[in-house]
Amino acid sequence: MTARAVAAPLAHVPNALTVLRLLLIPVFVAVLFAADGGHSWPAGIIFGVAGITDQVDGFLARRWHVESRFGRVADPLADRLMIDAAVILLWLEGRLPWAALALILARDLLLIAGYKLLEPRGYELNVNLLGKLATWVLYAALAFTIVTRDGTDWPLWLFWTGLALALAAGAAYCVTAARTVRRTA
Repeated sequence: MTARAVAAPLAHVPNALTVLRLLLIPVFVAVLFAADGGHSWPAGIIFGVAGITDQVDGFLARRWHVESRFGRVADPLADRLMIDAAVILLWLEGRLPWAALALILARDLLLIAGYKLLEPRGYELNVNLLGKLATWVLYAALAFTIVTRDGTDWPLWLFWTGLALALAAGAAYCVTAARTVRRTA
């Protein structure tokens, strides 16, 4: 294992950003829930800040060599919960179709259940570039959906692109997990 590249106080910054993102979820939900038809600049800004913390915490953890077990589990969980909250609320407001809700929730439940089944076998979920790209695109698409008025189509096209990337990344995780299980069986 590589030695930490920063002093102890800074080593906690990536996990602190992940915890911040988790704490932003109920704030985001309350602000978006109170919004006019799923349109809210404050909710969009909160969601955007969450997306930025996702990028910064992972970058810092890798750069500073302070990756942790907590971060490997909590970081993707925070993303799933934030994105799922946005998708659910936007669906309730009629801003996203039911298929978007069903596909996002099914993918995330499959990933979480798969992780719970495979983690005891020693499988570590390592985020791939496709998964990162999918998360970036989904954060951007949902933020743009939140800050634009109903009927603006381009954020929805961006959302479908992000969802396609997320499903492809999920399939790649499943293939990798299946290979790992076969090797350890």
